[in-house]
Amino acid sequence: MGNTKPNIKLKDYIKDIDEKGERRYFTGVLNFLEKEENGAKIQDENLISGYAAVFNKDSEDFGGWIERISPGAFTQCMDDDCVALFNHSMNLVLGRNKVNVTLEQDGVGLKYTVKLLDTNLSNDIRALVKGGVINKSSFAFTVEEESFTKGDPTKGIPHVRTITKIERLYDVSPVTMPAYPDTSVAARSFKKNIAIEEIQKSLSEQQTRIIYRTLKHKLKFK
Repeated sequence: MGNTKPNIKLKDYIKDIDEKGERRYFTGVLNFLEKEENGAKIQDENLISGYAAVFNKDSEDFGGWIERISPGAFTQCMDDDCVALFNHSMNLVLGRNKVNVTLEQDGVGLKYTVKLLDTNLSNDIRALVKGGVINKSSFAFTVEEESFTKGDPTKGIPHVRTITKIERLYDVSPVTMPAYPDTSVAARSFKKNIAIEEIQKSLSEQQTRIIYRTLKHKLKFK
């Protein structure tokens, strides 16, 4: 059978509300936060926490290019009206930023904490986290600033997209199984950047030839 990933098609709302919307996934441990009780540290099963994104970590290969997120990229999004969802479904809401969701940007990445409410969904999530079933998170976003480094995929050197500033954070979501990330927005941006570089290179070469011919002509008639 090999190690081919299943091509799971999960409905994601993000494209319906923002054509620039993107989603990425991170595999990492979801834990209950610790609290101190009677001088001992115990897990608070009403608070789950994990990382939705990690800084300076290379993504999987998206077909000749990879992606990184720069430290501080989420700075302007910490107060966004961001929701916590299960499996990025708007029908499975766990909480909202500044209500029962806390966002924190530290040296590792974007950390989120959800205070589980007294709902059937929250009780299910609590059991799944406790059992170690859920160990992945995702986040939906748009990009304000990015840079590109041209590589050579034919030599095993991928192009690199570096996200330096997130424009909007829509959700953070614990997920059971990540679907293939939709990289169409990033791919269009990358192709546009390459096209601009090629135009600039062409213009630069034309300008160089014009300057060379002008200097050659002047020197000839001195």
